[in-house]
Amino acid sequence: MPVVEAVTTVPVPPELAFAVSQTVAPVRYRWDPFVREQHFTDGATRPGKGVRTFTRSRHGLVMISEYVSFAPPTNVGMKMVRGPWFFEMFAGGWRFAPAPEPGHTVATWRYSFRCRPAFLRPIADRVGVRLLTRDIRRRIAGYAAGCVDPEVLAAARASLPAAPPSPGGTPTGGTT
Repeated sequence: MPVVEAVTTVPVPPELAFAVSQTVAPVRYRWDPFVREQHFTDGATRPGKGVRTFTRSRHGLVMISEYVSFAPPTNVGMKMVRGPWFFEMFAGGWRFAPAPEPGHTVATWRYSFRCRPAFLRPIADRVGVRLLTRDIRRRIAGYAAGCVDPEVLAAARASLPAAPPSPGGTPTGGTT
């Protein structure tokens, strides 16, 4: 089964790097060159395990995917539920780990897929690797740009859970 991967280091801590990756429209469209339209389905309003999303790519292709893992701030995984006819299977995972430089994060995005029909798979998989490698590189570069975009960062910070009050009654983790 073919696998494509892209890695980048961004100048934000893992919690914020993860939050940027989960931004939704319209902020998502500022950094994600792959997505033309994306929204949750089935009444969901937030990402989470079992939540499904509708995505229309810049190529015009539509995919319904489902979160199979959601573990902020370290990883998120999805699988295709319905999608383009030429994918028998498609799945992806994004990981976020502290970088050696404090306050930075290494983001690793990996997709695996299997094309159909089976008799075309040897050729289709090679074409798929080439196209998906180009797309994942563009997408992670857009993500890295989003990690320094003030509007994207503001939206991502707003999505983070508020720090619990300290025992003395004042909030922790922020300044006043």
